[in-house]
Amino acid sequence: MNGCLRSLGEKVGLLKPHRPANRTVFVGNEYPPSYETHVPESFIDNTVISSKYTVWNFLPKNLFEQFRRVANFYFLVVAFIQVIIDSPVSPATSIVPLILVVMVTAIKQGYEDRLRHKTDNEVNNRPAYVIRNGQEVEVKSKDIKVGDIVKVVVNHGFPCDMVMLSSHDDEGECTVTTANLDGETNLKTFVSLSETRCLQTPDQLETLRATIECQQPIDDLYRFIGRMHISMPSGGSGGSGEQALTKSLGPENLLLRGARLKNTLFVYGCAVYTGQESKMALNSTHKKIKFSRVERSMNIFLLTFLIILISETLLCTGLKYIYLERSDAQPWYLPSEQNSTGKQVAQNFFAFLVLFNYIIPISLYVTVEMQKFFGSMFFGVDAEMYDEISNERCKANTSDLNEELGQVEYLFTDKTGTLTENDMQFRRCSVNGVRYVEEGGMLCQVAEVSGIPHIPVTILTSEIENLLMVLVLCHTVRVDHTEIHNGNWMSNGEAGGHQYEYHASSPDEKAFIEACQRFGIIYHGTRDDLHEITVKGQLRRYKRLHVLDFDPTRKRMSVITEDGEGQKYLLCKGAETAMLPVTVSGEHDQTLRHVNEYAVLGLRTLVIGHKKLTNEEFDNFDKALTSARQALENREQKLSQVYDLVERDLDLLGATAVEDRLQEGVPDTISALREAGIKVWILTGDKEETAVNISHSAGHFKSDMVVLRVAQQSTVIQCAETLVSINKRMLEEPKADFALVIDGISLALCLKDHAPLLRSICIFSSAVLCCRMSPLQKAEVVKLIKNSKGSPVTAAIGDGANDVSMIQEAHIGLGVYGKEGRQAARCSDYAFGRFRFVKRALLVHGHYFYIRIAMLVQYFFYKNVAFITAQVYYAFLTAFSAQSIYESYFLLLYNITFSSLPILIYGLFEQNIPQKTLLENPKLYKSVTRNSYLSAKEFIKWNSLGLWHSLVFTFGVYWIFGVQSLNSQGMMLGVWEFGALIITTCVFAVNFKLCLETYHWTGVTHFAFWLTIVGFFFLVFVYQSIWWVGTFVAQQYLYGKMANLFSNISVWLTMLLLMTIALLPDLLLRVTRDCCWDMKNKFKSKVLYAWYPFFNET
Repeated sequence: MNGCLRSLGEKVGLLKPHRPANRTVFVGNEYPPSYETHVPESFIDNTVISSKYTVWNFLPKNLFEQFRRVANFYFLVVAFIQVIIDSPVSPATSIVPLILVVMVTAIKQGYEDRLRHKTDNEVNNRPAYVIRNGQEVEVKSKDIKVGDIVKVVVNHGFPCDMVMLSSHDDEGECTVTTANLDGETNLKTFVSLSETRCLQTPDQLETLRATIECQQPIDDLYRFIGRMHISMPSGGSGGSGEQALTKSLGPENLLLRGARLKNTLFVYGCAVYTGQESKMALNSTHKKIKFSRVERSMNIFLLTFLIILISETLLCTGLKYIYLERSDAQPWYLPSEQNSTGKQVAQNFFAFLVLFNYIIPISLYVTVEMQKFFGSMFFGVDAEMYDEISNERCKANTSDLNEELGQVEYLFTDKTGTLTENDMQFRRCSVNGVRYVEEGGMLCQVAEVSGIPHIPVTILTSEIENLLMVLVLCHTVRVDHTEIHNGNWMSNGEAGGHQYEYHASSPDEKAFIEACQRFGIIYHGTRDDLHEITVKGQLRRYKRLHVLDFDPTRKRMSVITEDGEGQKYLLCKGAETAMLPVTVSGEHDQTLRHVNEYAVLGLRTLVIGHKKLTNEEFDNFDKALTSARQALENREQKLSQVYDLVERDLDLLGATAVEDRLQEGVPDTISALREAGIKVWILTGDKEETAVNISHSAGHFKSDMVVLRVAQQSTVIQCAETLVSINKRMLEEPKADFALVIDGISLALCLKDHAPLLRSICIFSSAVLCCRMSPLQKAEVVKLIKNSKGSPVTAAIGDGANDVSMIQEAHIGLGVYGKEGRQAARCSDYAFGRFRFVKRALLVHGHYFYIRIAMLVQYFFYKNVAFITAQVYYAFLTAFSAQSIYESYFLLLYNITFSSLPILIYGLFEQNIPQKTLLENPKLYKSVTRNSYLSAKEFIKWNSLGLWHSLVFTFGVYWIFGVQSLNSQGMMLGVWEFGALIITTCVFAVNFKLCLETYHWTGVTHFAFWLTIVGFFFLVFVYQSIWWVGTFVAQQYLYGKMANLFSNISVWLTMLLLMTIALLPDLLLRVTRDCCWDMKNKFKSKVLYAWYPFFNET
C-alpha cells in the first residue's frame, strides 16, 4: 500500500522519485558482456528549461504568486466586498487600480519569461554530434541522452556534463574556458583516462565497452566523484576473454555544460548529467532571499495602518448605532435601523471599511520595485567605480538590497586578493638555514652583517637546486607555446622564438615558475606524459605519478615524481604549521625564524620539503591511493587519510617568501569606513605575523591601538582564562582603543563554550583580525555578529571560492573580481573590480539609496493619510451615514496618476547631500544608519503632518464655503464640489510638500512635477466635460461642475490660503533642519545647493 501511494505521489509530482545514491551510465548506451539482464535507471532528457511559466499556466500561476502578497490580497478582498455590498463608492475605485498593478507586474514578468523561452529554444535546438552505430550523427541538443558519446569541436560549448573520453591531443588533454560558469578567464586543462585517450574516431569508440558509476547530480561545480569500469581484452589464446579495469574519475575528467572548448580541435565525451540535472542548471536556482530593514519597516507600517483602518471602521460603525439610539436622531426620510440585524451591521461595517481602505497605498509595492530596479542601474554605470585594469564595471546582482548599502555597521573582508593585488612576486627564500633575496633577477645570499652588499649566487648549490626543483615540479601550471624549435625546447625558455606563457590557478605557483626561470631552471611543460625541465643547460625529464591536491585542512600540496633513473620523490610545500611538524631533518629552528621574519615584512610564506620513496613505499601508497580514489562514498576523507600516510618524515629544504602588494586606496578606504562608523574586520587564512603586518600597512591597525591576542590556545579552559583577562582589561580601560587578534584554532575553542563573551569583546574592539581561518569559520564569525544584540547590518567582501560562505552569510555580500576565480563575484549581491570602490558604494550610493527609498515609503503613507482622513471627518459631519466625500473618479486616480510620478523620480534622482561632501566627510554616513529615517519618531512626524494637512483641507473648505454661496448667483457648495475642492487642494499640497523635501532638482524632476499638475487638470476636465454614463460609469456627479468651481477666483484664493497654512510647519521644519545641519557640520548651505542648480555638485 505504501509503495502504491509513493508511486502515485511521484507521478503527480508531490514526491521526488526514489534514486540510488549513485548512478550507473553505460558508455554509448551499450551494455558490457557481463550485464546479461539490467533494468536501466530512467534519466531526464537534455532539454533546458529556465523559464518559469507556460502558455497554459501563466495566468493562474502568476495570479497566485501576486496574490500571495498581503497588500494585493487585501485589495482583492476589499474589491470583492465592494461588489457584494451596497458600496458607497464604485467598485471600480479598487478593482481598476488593482488590475493595473497586477497587469504591470504580470506584463513585466511575462516579458522576462518570454525572453527566457526564446533563449531556451535557441539552446535546445542547437546542433550537436553524437556517435551512434559507429557513425557521427547530427541531432538537436535537447535529444542528447545520458550515455551518448558526444563530439564537441573547438570554440563550441559543451551541450551537457560529460566525462571526457579522448581528444585530438595525443596526451588526452584539452583546454577549456569556464568563464560562463564561474567567470574565471584563465584556461583550464582537463584530461581523459589513459585507457580511452587513444579512441579518437567513431569506429574506435564503437568498440568501447565501459560503464561509469558516479554520484547523483549536485550543484558544486568543483566536485565530481566517479569511476569507470572498462572491459579490456584479456589477451588470452582465444582472444575472446575480457577483464574489467576500474579507474577513478574526478573533476579533472568532467567537462561541464556552459564551458567552451579552446585550443583543441575536438573532444569526445560520455554524457552523464543532462538538461536540468547539469551543474550549470543546478546553479541557476535562486540564492537565499535576503530582506532589507526598509522592507521590514514597510511591512510594520502596513500592519499599523491595517490596525488603524479596522479601528476607524469599528469606531464609526459603533458610533452610528449609538447615534441612532437617540429618539430624534433618525431622519424621517430613511428607514429605521434601531432594530438592525447582523447583516445590516456587517453591511455598515464593510461600507466604512470600503470608504477608509484608501489609507493603505495600493501602488506602493509597484513603485518600490520600479525604484529599486532602475536605481540599481546607476550602480553599474557609475564611471567612478570602473576598473580599467580588469576592464570591469561594478555590477548589482540584485536590486532588493540597494538601501541596505546605507545601513552597514560591520564589514568583514578577506585579505589576499581583496585588500592585496593577488599578483605574487618572488622576493626571498631560506635554504638550509641561509637567507637569500632576489635582486635584479638574480638570487643573492643575504650577508649576516648589516651594511655589507648581498652576495650574488653564480652557481646553484645542491641545496638551492633541490628547493628550486620542488618549486618547478610541485604545481599545476600549464605552459602555452605555439611552436617548437626543431622539435626541441630552447634552453632559454623560448619555444620557436616565443617566450613561454605560464597559466596557473594559483598566482603563487606562477611566481615560483617564473622565478625559477630567472634563476636558470626552466619548466617547458609536458610531452609524452613527461615533464621537461632545463637545469644548467641540460634537459631533464620527470614522470609525474600522482598529484596530492591542496586542501584547507591539510594546508599542503604534494606531487610524486620519478626521474630518469627510476628514483621516486615526494615533493611537498605548505604552511609552516602543517609542514614543520612532519619534517625530520633540516634547519628547523632557523627556517621558522626566517619564516617569522618574512611574515613581519608582510610576505606570504611557504615551507618546502621532500623525501625519497622506495619502490615498496610507493607501491603501498599507490594501492591505498587508488582504492581511495575509486571510492564513491567519503572519498575526500579517505584521500586525506592516505595523504597523511605519505606526507611525513620529510627532509626540510627551506622556505619561500612572495610579495602581494596592497591595492591602491586600501588605507584611505578603511580609514573612511572607520570614520563612517563601520567596523572593519579582516578574516584571512594567512599566518598571524603576515596578517598583522598587512593590518598595520592597510591602516586597519593604528599605531595608538592596544593589540590584544587570543592565539595558540590549546584548551577551552585556557581560552576562557584569556577572554576573561581581556574583558577585565577592557572594563578597566574604557577609553582605550583596542585591536583584537585571534587565530582559527582559538576561535573554534572560544565558539564552543564562550561565544557570548567573545562576541562582547569583539564588539568592544575597534578592529578585529582573524587569521588562519577556514572558510566555514569565516561564516561563523559573520554569524556571531549578525545575531548579536541589535542585529547590526553586516557586509562581507572577498574574491575567492573560500569567501563564498562568508559572503552568503552576511546581510550584504560584496564580491571582488579575483585572479583566482569569479566565484565570490558570482555569488555576491554586488561585485567590484577593486576594494577601494567599497567607499563610494557605501558612502555615496548606499546613502542615496537609503534616503530615496525611506522618503518614498514615508511619503506614500503620508499622502494617503492627508487624502483619506477627510473621509473620517466627513463621517462625523454626516451622522455616520457612510456617504463618500469624493467622487469615485478621484479615488481611482489619486494613487495612480495624481501623486505617483514625482515621488518615483525623487526616488531615482534625489541627492540630499552632494557626492563630494559625502566622500570628504564619511561621518555623514552615521546619519542614515540604524534605519533612522524610518524610525517610530519619523513615522509619527510624517503622519502627524498628514493629519494636520487633512484637518486644514477639510475644515478650511468647510468653514469658508460651508454656509455661504460661491458666487453672486447664490450657488452653494454641493457635496461633490466640496470633495473636489478638498482633493484639489490635497493634490497641490502633497506635491509641493515633496518639493520641500527635494534638495537636488534636475530637468526630469521639474518635468515630473509640472506634468503631474497639468495632468491633474487635464484628466479632471476631460472627465467632467464628457458624458460617460452608460459607457464607463453608472453615475457622473461632476459633469460640468469642475469648470464652474474653478471659474471662481475665491476658490483659487482659498486653495492658496489652505496650502500655505498646511505647509507652514513643513517649511519651518525644512528651514530648521537645514540651519541646524549647517551649524553642526559647517558645510556649504544645503539651501543654496537645493535652490540654485549651479551650486550642485555631482
